[in-house]
Amino acid sequence: MTEPRRLFDCLQYHLERNPLDDMLAGKESGQWKKYSTAKIKETVDQLSAGLLGLGISGGDMSPEGRDKIAILCKNRPEWLMLDLAVQQIGAILVPVYPTINVNELEFVLKDAEVKLIFVNDEDLFLKALSLKEKVPGLRDIYTFEHVANAKHWKEITAAGTAELRARIQPIADKIHYEDLATIIYTSGTTGTPKGVMLSHQNIMSNVMASMPCFPPGNRVLSFLPLNHIFERMVSYLYLFKGMSIYYAESLDTIGENLKEVKPHMFTTVPRLLEKVYDRIMQKGNELTGLKRKLFYWAHALAEKFEINTRQGFWYKMQLSMANKLVFSKWRDGLGGHVNAIITGGAACQVRLIRIFTAARLVVMEGYGLTETSPVIAVNRFQESGRSFGTVGPLIDGVEVKIAEDGEILCKGPNVMMGYYKRPDLTAQEIVDGWYHTGDIGMLTENNFLKITDRKKELFKTSGGKYVAPLAIENKLKESPFVEQVMLVGAEKKFVSALIVPSFPSLKDWCRKNEVSDVPNEELIHHPKVIELYKDLVESFNKYFNHVEQVKKFELLPHEWSVDTGELTPKMSLKRKVVMEKYRDAIERIYR
Repeated sequence: MTEPRRLFDCLQYHLERNPLDDMLAGKESGQWKKYSTAKIKETVDQLSAGLLGLGISGGDMSPEGRDKIAILCKNRPEWLMLDLAVQQIGAILVPVYPTINVNELEFVLKDAEVKLIFVNDEDLFLKALSLKEKVPGLRDIYTFEHVANAKHWKEITAAGTAELRARIQPIADKIHYEDLATIIYTSGTTGTPKGVMLSHQNIMSNVMASMPCFPPGNRVLSFLPLNHIFERMVSYLYLFKGMSIYYAESLDTIGENLKEVKPHMFTTVPRLLEKVYDRIMQKGNELTGLKRKLFYWAHALAEKFEINTRQGFWYKMQLSMANKLVFSKWRDGLGGHVNAIITGGAACQVRLIRIFTAARLVVMEGYGLTETSPVIAVNRFQESGRSFGTVGPLIDGVEVKIAEDGEILCKGPNVMMGYYKRPDLTAQEIVDGWYHTGDIGMLTENNFLKITDRKKELFKTSGGKYVAPLAIENKLKESPFVEQVMLVGAEKKFVSALIVPSFPSLKDWCRKNEVSDVPNEELIHHPKVIELYKDLVESFNKYFNHVEQVKKFELLPHEWSVDTGELTPKMSLKRKVVMEKYRDAIERIYR
């Protein structure tokens, strides 16, 4: 086979080179079920043939003329099998977050004129079924789990006759590098969902340019949602690299699954990395005597860690000891074989990256958007290609320039074809070939990209001064007592904050400071607790200039989450939702 040009070429590419026994693996009835490259190729072809038998096709190969298939499903081997099967017959997969609300789902299904939906289980089957009457073009819903009164996906593979299979190759041969590969709807933190059209070239160029940046290894654990372009692009990178992908059962079982799979790497978002760190710190806090002293000694060393700098023989020797005595246990907690963790989707605290990297868990922060397939820049596995506080150097083939107002503009083969059926929006976002990211940033003298804020999130105080909230929020989150925080102050005299305390740390502090154990709702109003947070905010204010300093705050009793609506599925803050939900608290601050 010549050099692969389409995403679905990954299977043939590996069958001819290095087929695996466990190209994909998922848990079924408590056991890991492994799928070989050959088995996946056979299943994908059967599925393609069955879909052709159902009349699914690429039509006239225009974005509007091709049949669309939606998937609402957790990560599992069948997800990628369906993706490959749909691609090679010229149809288009439209992935949807399983947690999407019904109104948004209805919009996506109608906008994309979806013909078939594949869902994970009974809950999602019922969600899709509730819209069947409202979406005229929707023919059928198939499930991956067995669900009463629902069609199972294997009915399609069983119907893939030899005659139908013979039709696949001629269709696949007509699919080009520049052709549309998928439509991904993004609602992000604002507005109606937009269908981002990504071609094989968009994603493939990103896969090939990102490949040299990644660490060595042949086994990964996947748990970020596959319907997000980050995990999907990285999955193709794994497949072309010949790495085995194991799917975590759920976000709650990541800890166990890491120990079972012993992966060499995984991708994550900062929110999950913060949770791992919090858990480590909680365990450290429970230690006593010499063990506790050792833990905090090692942690203090890690906080001073630098890369690409000589830190002297004595520091090096101490860190080596800390790695043997303390950090080896951290690594064991992640399976013992992790070379690197790739993080993206939102800004990661530099302090966390520093501490994990000192503990020989290299954290590679990268940056990109759905519209850029996604990677624009990423910190490399090689130390010379990493810099704390940046999202790394640009990847090959991608250009960046900084507009006069500081906005990051991007050009390259990774920039989307456009928004589906929305040439008006496309023209707004892509001007003269440059995609406007909506992020504010700068390039350092050695060409590392630094993100300073979201253009949409900058706000102006009533004094006319601009405040960029992201860096301030991330600094405050360095405190073990702060779980989540959001700055407010647009058109107000001063900056204030909504703070969700880290309740495990706070309750531990309360026990030591004779504050009785009461529900969160009462705890946040306790005078001693308020005093603790006043001192804490005051201690951080020295890092900010006068206009950025937090003058007042309100403590909130519950963590923000995807389920309660304050976070997007990739765990970014929906600022408008938080402002609306906690309007009373904000009014109290400024009263």
